[in-house]
Amino acid sequence: MKDTNCILLKHMNKSFGRHQVLKDINMEVPSGAIYGMLGPSGCGKTTAVKIIAGISEATSGEVMVLNEKMPKLNLMEQIGYMAQSDALYGDLTARENLDFFGQLYGIQKSRLAVRIEEAAKVVNLHKELNKPVSTFSGGMKRRLSLAMTILHEPKVLILDEPTVGIDPLLRRGIWEELYKMTERGVTILVTTHVMDEAEKCTHLSMMRDGKMIASGTPGEIQKEAGAQTIEEAFLYFSSIEEEGWSL
Repeated sequence: MKDTNCILLKHMNKSFGRHQVLKDINMEVPSGAIYGMLGPSGCGKTTAVKIIAGISEATSGEVMVLNEKMPKLNLMEQIGYMAQSDALYGDLTARENLDFFGQLYGIQKSRLAVRIEEAAKVVNLHKELNKPVSTFSGGMKRRLSLAMTILHEPKVLILDEPTVGIDPLLRRGIWEELYKMTERGVTILVTTHVMDEAEKCTHLSMMRDGKMIASGTPGEIQKEAGAQTIEEAFLYFSSIEEEGWSL
């Protein structure tokens, strides 16, 4: 793993009108890391990753990805972003969906055919490629969305709750593939509210009410909290935040 930071946030804030959603977020994501953002629904995780992906813009602060200030249009080809909602065409087959998005990414036709098969195997959909997406279950649609996200082999993967609705056995296989990607130099940012997924990350931030309440490796966070599990550590830092103590 390199020493450089792939993603850097400095005093990032985001407001919608008078409502401040993100409050002074500072974060360093090392290149080649699987960096988790752990927190309950509504804490600001999705807003944060949309800003990092260049889909939204911070109200104030600095957002750097691959040493470039975001948002930056020519950086989008190097970022793979998987949203919570699936943007799929139900009347097309899985293969046709992947082919369409692959062409948007500018992947050459001969290479695209290979990448469709490779990406489908990662999410165990290679036998379902010729079926209409309208026949897919919710979990299958999430897997297809992940395949689309990795199709163009981006340097940075931003995954917002990627394994919701996916069975535990396949979820383990997907995490194994994520580790393999980091070995090839890919940096992965993943949001989750699931404690056991947070433990799989190499680095972790905990969020609550738009604030970062803890960060470090999972082991460092547990040690600082004097906790045996990530869940205990989250409860510890949440209680400190509630009482208004300084960390």
